Amino acid sequence: MIDKSVKKNKRQRIQRTLASLMLFNILCFSAAPAVSLAAPNMLATADTTKATEDKASTNNAKPDKVPSIDQLNLDVSSAVLIEPSTGQVLLSINADEALPPASMTKMMTEYIVAEKVKQGELAWDDVVTVGENAAKTVGSRIFLAEGDQHTVEELYIAMAVGSANDATVALAEHVAGSEAEFVTMMNDTAKKMGLKTAFFINSTGLSRADMPKKYRPEEDKETVMSAMDTALLAKYIVEDHPDFSRFTAIQSHKFRPRDTNPIINYNWMLEANKSITNFKSYAYEGLDGLKTGHTNAAGYCFAGTAERDGMRLISVVMGTKSEGARFKETKKVLDYGFDNFEVKEVQAAGATVQGFETVEVKKGKGKEAALVTDKALTFVVPKGSSGKNITFEAKVDSSSMTAPVAKDTKVGTVTYTYKIEGMKEAQTETVNLITAEEVEKAGWFKLFLRAIGDFFADLFDSIKNLF
Repeated sequence: MIDKSVKKNKRQRIQRTLASLMLFNILCFSAAPAVSLAAPNMLATADTTKATEDKASTNNAKPDKVPSIDQLNLDVSSAVLIEPSTGQVLLSINADEALPPASMTKMMTEYIVAEKVKQGELAWDDVVTVGENAAKTVGSRIFLAEGDQHTVEELYIAMAVGSANDATVALAEHVAGSEAEFVTMMNDTAKKMGLKTAFFINSTGLSRADMPKKYRPEEDKETVMSAMDTALLAKYIVEDHPDFSRFTAIQSHKFRPRDTNPIINYNWMLEANKSITNFKSYAYEGLDGLKTGHTNAAGYCFAGTAERDGMRLISVVMGTKSEGARFKETKKVLDYGFDNFEVKEVQAAGATVQGFETVEVKKGKGKEAALVTDKALTFVVPKGSSGKNITFEAKVDSSSMTAPVAKDTKVGTVTYTYKIEGMKEAQTETVNLITAEEVEKAGWFKLFLRAIGDFFADLFDSIKNLF
């Protein structure tokens, strides 16, 4: 009898509670019909990394690994190979050590001058008057005399094709007023680019002892730049100035009409050299730049870039033993890249992410909005690979998702990671998660009915748990 009485009292209390809460709910919605009783969403994150679905056929796919670079037997102080559109490092040998870059230094001078033209602060047909410093500069040169006048473009070609030190200094002084001020610009630009080791003392790459005494910096330092920083500088050139090859691919150039011989490009690997007797053994398909370098301290160096089948690669070799060796070693590096890798879109823009297909929207006509990625996912993969072993981590913040919500609203991010066996660094790419559709705000009556439904659903769940 006691047990039955207790149960009866419990049911009566629940019934009274239900009636009171229903009345309270109706009164609340009558006073404020647009208020939702739904609990606010918190930050949703993928606590564990999830593997993406590999929909490509793997029957004939190569494994996600590439041959070891040890088989190349590179005879260099350092070397690096990158794919510029993704920034992926494909080969690295002592690539972060700061070394003398010799005339590869001129790539920074080339970049700054081209930027000034691009920004309208300088014009290719501007006339430059040669000063004392440029006229006294030694090494590779076109024998400028103090007071000579040439256009920016004429001097730029002499610098890019013939590595002319005097032309380089003349340009630096024209841009900044003095070579010392231009060097400040070079070092500031290196910092902005994120070059970790680059430090310049002049615009040319000459050793300090080879500079005219009057114009040497007081501090006893030398220009240094790692192979990695050199490759990154080259990346800025090819991406910010895609017309770079109109200068770097010139085979020869007659600087003055009266000159007996033209300037010959120090870059023997130019594809156009395949018909030149002395250079055809070095000519490389698709190669159109960038810069050679040599000093006693640096050895023979070369920053090269080539494009094949829509993929561009940038290679840097430093400290080789001869003029021809720098090109032979570069061929090994570039062949390794073109033979083993390709750039592949592994996921199109507008893709859904497993586990994050939708996001809850408060006060909307629909309770959810579909989510998709805002751009395509591209990685460098081994040739023939489907791009396996891709993992991801997604983060979605739906706390502010209250209707109306516009299409393409950013809701979160997805970071994809792809590892190739045998390579030191994994590739990562972060894309945004955006709404694939517009969600209009619901009317107050629809919100009212939805809240009542949610309310009763929660109550009945609570009652079921009591019995």
